[in-house]
Amino acid sequence: MVSTAPVQIEGMTLDDVDDVQEVERASFPVPWPANAFRSELTQNKNARYVVAREGGRIVGYAGLWLMVDEAHITTFAVLPEHRRRRIGERMLQRLFEIADEIGAEWLTLEVRVSNIGAQRLYEKYGFRRAGVRRRYYSDNDEDALIMWTDRLKDRGVRELLAKLKRAIEADR
Repeated sequence: MVSTAPVQIEGMTLDDVDDVQEVERASFPVPWPANAFRSELTQNKNARYVVAREGGRIVGYAGLWLMVDEAHITTFAVLPEHRRRRIGERMLQRLFEIADEIGAEWLTLEVRVSNIGAQRLYEKYGFRRAGVRRRYYSDNDEDALIMWTDRLKDRGVRELLAKLKRAIEADR
């Protein structure tokens, strides 16, 4: 097995934007421009972003917006060569924590209908399919599944998150 540095999940800063762009370009056919991330970090008081850092290198990032009482996951990516190492799972756990900290009642997101791996991760964390946004993705007109959690304060949600967090900590 290849030895790797521990992955840290931290708040995204302006200094991280260039490295986040590397992940963005490797992950999406139509990447967000760097100025969009800079604007999110400096002007959107309802936005929260995290990065996954391994040995000083950003290997993933994720973000959400608080919209009234729901936290909407807006973007989520891990470098292709770093996938399937639970980095995305750890970032998702941090997004749940942030959503709770900022007073969100639910988490929601859209995911490509073809992205089965992401759907499985979200379902593992209690997201359920709630609908479809037709032709949502502009690069190829692919549909998006709309997914929602139950109320974040519900006992079942909290127990599931605690169980999954223990499992990840046991793997480290």
